[in-house]
Formats: sequence, structure tokens, C-alpha cells
Amino acid sequence: MTDPRPARLHALVYGTGALLLLGHALWLYLMGDYPSILLPVLLTPLMLLAALLRLGQEDHARLSAYLVLICGYLLIAVELPQQQGPAPLWLGLPPVLTLLLLPLGPAMLLNVMLVPIWLMLLGDAQLSRDLMLGYLTLVVVAGLAPWEHLRQQALLRATDPRDPECPAINRLTLKDRLYSECERANLLDQRLAVLLIHLPQLDMASEQFGARARQALLDALCAEVERRCRDHDLLGREGQADFWLVLPDTSENGAMLVRQRLEESLQRTVLLETGPIETRMALCLLLPHEAPEHFEQRLQTRSLRLTES
Repeated sequence: MTDPRPARLHALVYGTGALLLLGHALWLYLMGDYPSILLPVLLTPLMLLAALLRLGQEDHARLSAYLVLICGYLLIAVELPQQQGPAPLWLGLPPVLTLLLLPLGPAMLLNVMLVPIWLMLLGDAQLSRDLMLGYLTLVVVAGLAPWEHLRQQALLRATDPRDPECPAINRLTLKDRLYSECERANLLDQRLAVLLIHLPQLDMASEQFGARARQALLDALCAEVERRCRDHDLLGREGQADFWLVLPDTSENGAMLVRQRLEESLQRTVLLETGPIETRMALCLLLPHEAPEHFEQRLQTRSLRLTES
């Protein structure tokens, strides 16, 4: 589910920027610089609009970022030519601001395209070789931080055993853990049961009520399974609407009790959009000395029957 905290933080930052612009306009008024008051006064409502858009739907996040970026560009474009001496601070603001507000690719492209404009606004009197090299270095170095952040996120997604949409483990990890439990059960002469769970409401919830209803359905299922099962039981997502609950060292009677508890608990769980959670469940037991590959094939065949029934 989408975390609202980043949106609130961005809206707070945008609102603070609007207050700073208003304070800057008041300071210009007190200093008697009346011609310069117009720009911060006009930019203040745009910053407030950006803050309100950021608090709205997630689709408006990019629009609010562009509004803030436009306000920053206009303010820098007006202040940069008025600097009497070298202005590395004002010249360094555009690339940093762009990287903070836009994704890495568009931000780097926009920074490179705007280099002639910022250098032209700086004027020939202040333009020097060292200042130009410093600006280009800042554009490159400032992009290293978001690039490393994206690399770490990609590495985390590649190694994270959990499913991207819910707390259940993903399909690849589920297969590895299932094979390990099969080998362990055969080696120690223990029993192994797998409860197959199909959510027929999942596609309907996504099509009729949107992503939030789909996410609520997934979260409710995972929460009930975690509440009703043991710590070493494994819930994995085998397909879009198919889950496998691996029950190590569990007899058929024990697995039937788990299935009954889950069915009763899920029927009592009522969601706002979809109502009571409907599930189709089936139970599969590992046969004595059965190969993990054969057991997995039986599970997939049974899951397909649940989906088609």
C-alpha cells in the first residue's frame, strides 16, 4: 500500500518554500526594492498549488514537482544576472534542484540542455573556465547520489525474498524453500503438507475498484494467514491469485484444521469494496520419498484446477 508520509513531507517542503517566497517579497518591500517584488508574489500561489497537488492523488506528484521546478528556475533566472561577483551558489542551484525533483534520467538530460542558458545568464564578465568546469562537475557529481540510490534499490529488489505486492515470499524463493522442506521431510522421515489458496476476487477487485482494493485483499489474506499459522509455516505467492502455504511436519489432520481455521477467519473478514473474502482451497501431502520436482508438478496441476473451477 502506498505510504502517505513522503507525500506529506513533500507538501510540507513546498509549503515552506511558499512561505519563504512570501517572506522574501516582504523583505523586498521593506528594503524599498519594489520592482523585484512582483516575481516572488506571483510564485507564492504556484508553490501553494504544488503543495496542494502533492497532497492529492499520486498521479499529481509529477505535476507538482514541475511547478516547483518552474518556480525555482524563474527565481534563479532573475537573480543570476543581478549578481555583482561570481555566483557559484546561484549557478549550482539548478542542477541540484532538478535532481531532487525529477527522476535521474530526465534530470540529467535537462541539466545538460540548460547549461548554455545558465552560462549565458551569468554574463561574460563573470564567466570563467574554472566556473564552467565547476558547474559541469557539479552536474556529474550530483547525479552520482541518485544513481547509487537506484542501484541499491535494484539490488534490494533482486535479493528480496518477499513478493513486491504483499508480505508473502515470491515465487522463486517459494520454490527453493519448498525443495528444501521436501528434502528435509524425506531425510528425517517427517510429514509435509501444502495448502493451496486461490483468491477469485483478486482480478475483480482490481478491475472494478482499483489498485487499493486489490492491495487490501492481499494484505488481509496475508494477515489472517500469519495470525492463524505457526512461525515456521511459509506463505508464498505462486501466481497472481494463487498462494501456497507450506506446513512443515504437519499431518493431514493438522493441515485440515489449519484449512478450517483459515476458511472461517477469512469468511469473517469483510472488506469495504469486496465484502467477505472468498477463497478456494485444496490440500496436498508429500508422498513418502517423493521427489521435490514431482511434488511441485502435482501442486501446480492442483492449483490450475482451483483456478479453473
